[in-house]
This record gives sequence, C-alpha cells and structure tokens, in this order.
Amino acid sequence: MANEPLIRPIEAAPDWTVPQDWDAYTPQDHAMWDRLFERQASMLPGRAVSEFTDGLDVLRMTRKGIPDFAELSDRLMKLTGWQVVAVPGLVPDRVFFEHLANRRFVAARFIRSPEQLDYLQEPDVFHDVFGHVPLLAHPVFADYMQAYGEGGLKADGLGAIEYLARLYWYTVEFGLIRQGDALKLYGAGIVSSHGESLFALDDASPNRLGFDLKRVMRTRYRIDDYQQSYFVIDSFDDLLNHTTQMDFTPLYRELESLTDLDVDTVLPEDKVLNRGTQAYVRAKML
Repeated sequence: MANEPLIRPIEAAPDWTVPQDWDAYTPQDHAMWDRLFERQASMLPGRAVSEFTDGLDVLRMTRKGIPDFAELSDRLMKLTGWQVVAVPGLVPDRVFFEHLANRRFVAARFIRSPEQLDYLQEPDVFHDVFGHVPLLAHPVFADYMQAYGEGGLKADGLGAIEYLARLYWYTVEFGLIRQGDALKLYGAGIVSSHGESLFALDDASPNRLGFDLKRVMRTRYRIDDYQQSYFVIDSFDDLLNHTTQMDFTPLYRELESLTDLDVDTVLPEDKVLNRGTQAYVRAKML
C-alpha cells in the first residue's frame, strides 16, 4: 500500500499490472534472488510457521532464479485460486484492495541491488514473492487475504484506511503466531529479512503482545527499522474470524475517539508475552 498519491506509469494497464517480462532478468538478477533465497531458506526451518515452509515446497519455490509469475500462478491457482500479477512498484490503495479482493497478489518485478541487500524501503520481487506467496497456498490464510481486500474497499469508502493498514502491517507484514509451545514467524516483512528473522524472535528489545484487533488498529508502526512491538496470533483461523465475523464500521467510529498509540506502548490490559527492553532503538539514539 502507498502513503502518497501515485501516478500510473504509461506502460501499466488501468489496473496497474505490467508484463513480468521474465526474459529481461539478467544473470545478476537471478543470482541476487538465489543469494537471498539461500540465506533465508537455510535459517527459517524451525523459525517460520510450518505453513510457510510447506508453501515453499508445494509451490516449488527454489534457489533457481526469480520465479516466472505465470508458472507460479498456475500452481497457486490449483491450490487456492490465487494469482501473482506484476506491477511496477507500489500501487494506490484502492487498486491494491481490488486485486486482493479478486485473489490477485500484486508483486513488484524488480529485484534489489547488492547495495540494498539488507534493506530497501520499497518492496522488491524477493520480498513480495518469497515473503508473501508461500502462505497464499494455505487455504485459511488465502481466505484472510481476500477478506482483507474486501474490507479495504469498504474502509476506503469510510475514510478508515489507516486503521486497516495497521492491521495489515502487524499481521501480513510483521506478524508472529503461536505454534505448539513456541512463537513462529509468518509476516512477510520478517521472513524475507535476515536481520529481522533473528530480531523478532530472539532479541529482548521488542514487545511481544497478544493480538487484539482494536489494540492493533490503534498502534502506529515504523517503516524504517525493526519493529518495537510485535503482535502474536493464536492461529490463522482466529485471524480470519476477525475479518469475517464482524462489521468494522462501529470499530472505526470508536477508534476516531481514541488516541493513537506509540510503537513501544504497553497498556495495563495488554497480554504481554515479552515486555521489551527497547535497548535496540535506545542504542541507536545515542
């Protein structure tokens, strides 16, 4: 999702899609994918939720260069009815929601440079495809993403996109989940990041809090560094139920009367799994 108005490139269709143009990728582009894939795939077993690693397997996503979206979509369509479509980069919110509501995941077609190995502000094909697509092979999470898109179209009409953006951020991008007695990664922003894959689970700095819908929608987030708080869901079924079993309109109206919460806030009523030291961010302020 984009925070500022965007201008559709000339080569993009009205829905902002473009050909992936897979043949245009250079050997260096494919080598960058392989380098990123090998680094993440080797560290995620036992850390990422099993549904994510299962998705990598069933979609045959491997260290063999940037995937062809047409081939990937063919496998994904047979499993959950989703497709992967190429876009030039960030797209307007309503375009993003319309694609999700119709089971189309928009993915950037460019890949980062070696200088951007560990951080880039705008998502690239590795973040979008490696980070997001494996969970779209899981039926419940696939349904959640479609429901999110439908909710986004409604929120757009109610002037409530910021609240729904926070839900996306703290679930789809930076969510943690309980699996057995352990916490696991599932958010795309974490599983596609070497550093945050370690930080989110192992570091004492961030808060890890039980998921609460209203609490999440009140909480600001940061886009320039590791998160200071993570929210933990109990299951994908619970997450889906939050989006399909209630009308968000009264909640949006209630949120308008409440103050936003800072990224490091811990409330007395929070279910605290780990009260973070915030040492990471404090050290960077020195």
